Amino acid sequence: MQFLLFKLLFSFLVCIAEAVTTTPQNSTIPAVIVFGDSVVDTGNNNYIETMIKVNYPPYGKDFIGGRPTGRFCDGKVPSDLIVEELGIKDLLPAYFDPNLHAQDLLTGVNFASGGAGYDPLTSHLVSVLSLSDQLRMFKDYTTKLELMAGHERTSTILQQGLFIVVAGSNDITNTYFGTPLRKSHYDVSSYTDLLVAYASNFVQDLYRLGARRIGVFGLPPLGCLPSQRTLKGGADRKCIDIYNQVAELFNNKLSAAVDSINARYPEARVVYIDIYSLPLDLIRSPQKYGFRISDKGCCGTGTIEVAFLCKYTCSDVSDYVFWDSFHLTEKAYRLLVHQILKKSISQLRL
Repeated sequence: MQFLLFKLLFSFLVCIAEAVTTTPQNSTIPAVIVFGDSVVDTGNNNYIETMIKVNYPPYGKDFIGGRPTGRFCDGKVPSDLIVEELGIKDLLPAYFDPNLHAQDLLTGVNFASGGAGYDPLTSHLVSVLSLSDQLRMFKDYTTKLELMAGHERTSTILQQGLFIVVAGSNDITNTYFGTPLRKSHYDVSSYTDLLVAYASNFVQDLYRLGARRIGVFGLPPLGCLPSQRTLKGGADRKCIDIYNQVAELFNNKLSAAVDSINARYPEARVVYIDIYSLPLDLIRSPQKYGFRISDKGCCGTGTIEVAFLCKYTCSDVSDYVFWDSFHLTEKAYRLLVHQILKKSISQLRL
């Protein structure tokens, strides 16, 4: 780990000498900074000791050059698509990427780690970067940014930048329903309260560190993920109502917590982002959106495979809503991100 940190620091110092410190032209959002799980991880897990990584084929088959990069998708993930649609840059690099350029610090980086959750236990169980770890990485990032751009410009980038937080799915599907470790101490209501408390504290930590525009993603319809349908949906692999109900319960509580944060911090623009409604409609009516298959992924049989279990793919990924049994395809993510930005970007203006 020490060697890795030294290598990152050395690469950073070399890049400083070469960097041209400019921000995107004609952009009121100069940077995007992302925290969370595998939905938005762009490769941080490649550089830590965990089994939760996908830096091998067939992941990345539709990415630039057809190469796997640690993104849990066939191509780009939402963090990339957000910066692309905002006109900031083509990709959002992982903070641990040893090829990270100093210029990237000015326009945003990604701290997300596949397998992470709001609950610290979730990240601990699979040896990935917890949100506390990601927050420490962010503090390290701001120190580097100040050295390069100065205190005033750093403050401006943080205040005008867009912060994205995506977590919670692993807490529900893996930690709560997948192990007895939390279920034996919490019922569904008290566990969702715990998660929302962690989420609220994390967002307030970001605010205290200089963030002002923060988009907090809710949970998708977890009961309709191909993996959950296979594990709990019976022979017909139906969506699991209780999982979807838990997701909705969490979302309602998270939305209320966001309202409370905005009331407490008038300078904040914290926005709850609904990723339940559109994905559910996409799953129920895929043809309406240009897809054919929404009950299984393109990878392997599509019913259970994720990560190293993915050995082969479907013939036409554009037919599929899901890439593997847990994550969407780039095509589906692109549709979702476009609608999110169209609906939410005005609310994030300061």
